[in-house]
Amino acid sequence: MAWETLFSLTNGWAMVGWVILAFLPRKPFLLSFVLYLVVALLCLVYAVALAGLVSGQLDAGGGTPGTMDFTSLAGVMALFDSKGGAVIGWTHYLAFDLFTGLWIARDADAKGFSRIVQVPILFATLMVGPVGLLIWLVVRERRARAMAKDAKAAEAAAAKAAAKAAASA
Repeated sequence: MAWETLFSLTNGWAMVGWVILAFLPRKPFLLSFVLYLVVALLCLVYAVALAGLVSGQLDAGGGTPGTMDFTSLAGVMALFDSKGGAVIGWTHYLAFDLFTGLWIARDADAKGFSRIVQVPILFATLMVGPVGLLIWLVVRERRARAMAKDAKAAEAAAAKAAAKAAASA
């Protein structure tokens, strides 16, 4: 399979996951589909392609042969000089950004954020992953603290009620 074809397939497959997160109901089946069939498949493609390049079973499609150096900037730049290296790197981004988007969507649902708030953050995560994650971490903080405080107060009230019931028994 040509690297261009793999690039197109991984992009399309990742977009299926993003469309599900942004626009479809968050049913357990759909969230599992995104995790186990979209993200996991991207991870599998990444692992197989990387193993193929490292072992020499796949032609990188350019670049300098035998330069698999992750320890220096020059080495990493050399990896991206080939079609194979660029596709593998891009697949890495697709998998991790979508996994991050899935976490954001689940966390946002659990904290009661509407899709109107979620979709721009998910789009930011798709386009510029760490920026989208940072935005979500800032947005969620206030509500997460309030929810934790409410849970602690409810726990204290329950403990007080249990103690009162035990004392009157």
